[in-house]
Amino acid sequence: MNYKEALEQKIKLINHYLDKLFNSIPDSQAKIIYDAMAYSIFAGGKRLRPVLMLSAFEAVGGEGEIIYPFACAIEMIHTYSLIHDDLPAMDNDDLRRGKPTNHKVYGEGMAILAGDALLNKAYELMIKASLTCSGREALEAMDIIATCAGTEGMIGGQVIDLLSEGRQVDMETLLFIHKNKTAAMIEASLKAGGILGKGTKEEIEALGQLGYCIGMAFQIQDDILDITGSQEKLGKAINSDIKNEKATLVSIVGLEASRKYVEKLTKQGISALEVFGEKAAFLAWLSYYLMTRTY
Repeated sequence: MNYKEALEQKIKLINHYLDKLFNSIPDSQAKIIYDAMAYSIFAGGKRLRPVLMLSAFEAVGGEGEIIYPFACAIEMIHTYSLIHDDLPAMDNDDLRRGKPTNHKVYGEGMAILAGDALLNKAYELMIKASLTCSGREALEAMDIIATCAGTEGMIGGQVIDLLSEGRQVDMETLLFIHKNKTAAMIEASLKAGGILGKGTKEEIEALGQLGYCIGMAFQIQDDILDITGSQEKLGKAINSDIKNEKATLVSIVGLEASRKYVEKLTKQGISALEVFGEKAAFLAWLSYYLMTRTY
């Protein structure tokens, strides 16, 4: 099996567990909230964070089913953040993954609740999985995910991003936004996978370094594609950063310098994987794949 096929298999496996989870939800008078949650979860997407988590788990020699509730949870947290990000009070976007955004289909109030419900369901999954484990690994993984998703991570980055709209932003502020809003959850995915797989301290630190580097590169590549990509491929409106008066690395240093920075970060992240040898070959390939993506 080549790496592209391996990626497709991992995505298929994660979708299987997400399907299984949503199919097990009992009938409820509040059925509409599950419909709204499922609408955004199954609207497409790269499944990048759960794929990274699963791949880190495998790289450290992890075994068992513990990884799957955590992989589903990280995708739910990511999806909730997108639903809220698209709201009129935030980025006010009409398209996500080629489909109308959640609030365009279900209304703003229900979209807010769908995001809240996905976040809560993510913690339900992780807590229930933690209760079945004898060791500390599940709790440690959940601690990292919660921290990186919170005010010292994704939410903190979103706050500064929101406050920076329409203002001149320096490089330090921009990198803070990228580090917290995007890279934190990618780093959490890899470190949590390594912890759940009972990796060594050295391995988990290497996974964290990879996560920081490819997380930063991922956001910069997104900003590049916002200018150079097409709405058809991206599945969302282009030039949204300009519309929302958001500073990006492209607006500060230009396209070519931004591309070089993406390449530099990617290579730096991959070099951290030397501790794994061939065990992290898929992660190294995926990092290059993300660097050259067009959507």
